[in-house]
Amino acid sequence: MIITKMSLPRRTLLRGLGAVVALPWLDAMVPALSAATAPARRLGVVYVPNGMSMGRWTPAATGAAFELTPILAPLAPFRERLLVVSGLDAPPGVGAHTRASTAFLTGMPPSVAPGGGGLAGISIDQLVARHVAADTQLASLEVGLDSRDEAGGCDGNPCAMANTIAWRSPTLPLPVENNPRTVFERLFGDVGSTDPAIRLARGKRSRSILDSVTMAAADLRRDLGAGDTARLGEYLDGVRDIESRIQKAEAHSAANVPVVDQPAGIPASFEEHAKLMFDLQVLAYQSDVTRVITFMIGREYSGRTYPQVGVTEAHHPLSHHQGDPAKLEALAAINIYHVSLFSYYLSKLAATPDGDGSLLDHLLLVYGAGMSDSNAHEPKNVPILLMGGADQRIKGGRHLKYGGDSLANLLVTVMDKLGLPVERVGVSSRELDIDTLSGI
Repeated sequence: MIITKMSLPRRTLLRGLGAVVALPWLDAMVPALSAATAPARRLGVVYVPNGMSMGRWTPAATGAAFELTPILAPLAPFRERLLVVSGLDAPPGVGAHTRASTAFLTGMPPSVAPGGGGLAGISIDQLVARHVAADTQLASLEVGLDSRDEAGGCDGNPCAMANTIAWRSPTLPLPVENNPRTVFERLFGDVGSTDPAIRLARGKRSRSILDSVTMAAADLRRDLGAGDTARLGEYLDGVRDIESRIQKAEAHSAANVPVVDQPAGIPASFEEHAKLMFDLQVLAYQSDVTRVITFMIGREYSGRTYPQVGVTEAHHPLSHHQGDPAKLEALAAINIYHVSLFSYYLSKLAATPDGDGSLLDHLLLVYGAGMSDSNAHEPKNVPILLMGGADQRIKGGRHLKYGGDSLANLLVTVMDKLGLPVERVGVSSRELDIDTLSGI
């Protein structure tokens, strides 16, 4: 670490006209001659819809001897960080898809409130957010790739319950934002208008949002050491790159797709959309704008097709495979593709310096689905991965297999690993010991 004469507060901001840009972790934020303190712990959740092709997901062996299955193969570079958890059951209840998404982080099945609307429990991301809200610009960030479907009923519950995995209270599900432009402006500047035409005009401006803070950044660089100067430059280049990609997506959308069908800021390519949203999450953690993010690769009932991996049938109908080998193969192709995108995200996190390590070292990630065999809407043996460092409190390189414990018990464990112990989450009955499971 380079010792400088200055000591920056962790929440130092670069302020410009209509823009506020938080800084990444810099050496200058550690008081001179003091021991470096570890960055804050963070929670990230990545959710995939419509269950899983379980025969191609679950490793045969337990413990450290497990082999990566076809679906998990894209995570090979991160095997030693990976904790595969099987044999956990989601809470039973009314509904299938709405139950899957609702119970994933609340540990509680959904129901309908007396006056209408959904009723569930507080999700663990919001429990964490309550503890970090005072230290960050955003208590939490809820993002996804699908548009919301709010109308009507779905498998006995309001359809809105399939749109999110985040619940601030038992009656308040949090909306998911799928427009990268809106997410970017939440992180770095005021939205100003929801009018697509105004957004498009703003996107065509030659002047970047960062131009208004360039002078502040230049002033700051004069007082930073060489390492911090390089780190700040790389971070601001990353912000500018994402803004440029959003502007290109807006221009493409305006030229090729009616605004009413394709909101400005959402790339035409699903993969570019996904990677852009992952990159925004990296920036959000890097700048410490938030420490809690939930990301839905798809909402339950998602009918997206994936021609890029040879799947032209809609995801949700395909998930009702009825044991057809061809459909199971196609479903597995979708699952593998989703995991490959997750691997891209992990690579970005691992390559981003943060304090005494990387963002991945200081982040606990949960990846999975709220049901297992989608053909049967099976809530048992749901597919779950834990990944990351969480300050070395997650021991990776293992497959843990339980015998029907509740998924809610794992949520209690996640809270404990984050240093925020709770007695109960949803229908939990105890905390799972994921460190000393017999035979591991």
